[in-house]
Amino acid sequence: MILDSVLNTRTKSTVSKKGTSEKIKRSVVKTLSWRAVGTIDTILISWLLTGALTLALSIGAVELITKMILYFVHERVWNSIKWGK
Repeated sequence: MILDSVLNTRTKSTVSKKGTSEKIKRSVVKTLSWRAVGTIDTILISWLLTGALTLALSIGAVELITKMILYFVHERVWNSIKWGK
């Protein structure tokens, strides 16, 4: 019931105009903000598991770069898919 109301509620922020898509700039900002959250999580988990802050920061740095690239490509591919828009 709640899920139906959420899925059926269409607002300006969730409905895109016909023929428009998300701008690359928006995808870049979303990529950066999500990676900040994800990298902090990875560093904390790595630190808890290894007990070594330098190792945790190294893992976080590698993860930061690779996952930003993967997320950006994933986001752009999904933006090109018409299904669900």
